[in-house]
Amino acid sequence: MQTTRNDDEMRIKVRDMIAEIGTAIFTTIDGEGHLRGRPMRTQKPDPDGKTLWFFTRADSPKVAEIQNDPRVLLGYSDTRNQDYVSISGKARLVTDTARKQALWTEGLRTWLPEGAESPEVALIAVTIDGAEYWDGISSSLRFAYGYAQSLVTGRPDTSGENAKVNFT
Repeated sequence: MQTTRNDDEMRIKVRDMIAEIGTAIFTTIDGEGHLRGRPMRTQKPDPDGKTLWFFTRADSPKVAEIQNDPRVLLGYSDTRNQDYVSISGKARLVTDTARKQALWTEGLRTWLPEGAESPEVALIAVTIDGAEYWDGISSSLRFAYGYAQSLVTGRPDTSGENAKVNFT
């Protein structure tokens, strides 16, 4: 079902959904034009709501891919609640120590034991161009009703919400 939300409400909805899901499949384009995806944890977004942050190693292959082609696709999925978000944007490398310290959490030491102060640790900032979300049927009862309704009517259930959202 298409949404009746306005643009600002849909942007807030996207930010809330990705905050709840947390981990994205972060897809870049390699030097041969192949798509490369890997799971990455989203950090706290900027107050502007248009920039997402990810920690990485400064020498990671994804950094070279981003420098070659900054276009990225982020895919978020919560299959338990049938919630999905797809975000397209432009990525850039950020090495500012103050920014790294502001976004750092101790749990990141699992992958980046050097800490935020290290020049080996960097951030990827993704400026969102657009998004699409699917807020699905999360309750078993609602799913059963939708399934029965589809059997009777021959039409798919439309109780979920889907919208394309412009961030530019």
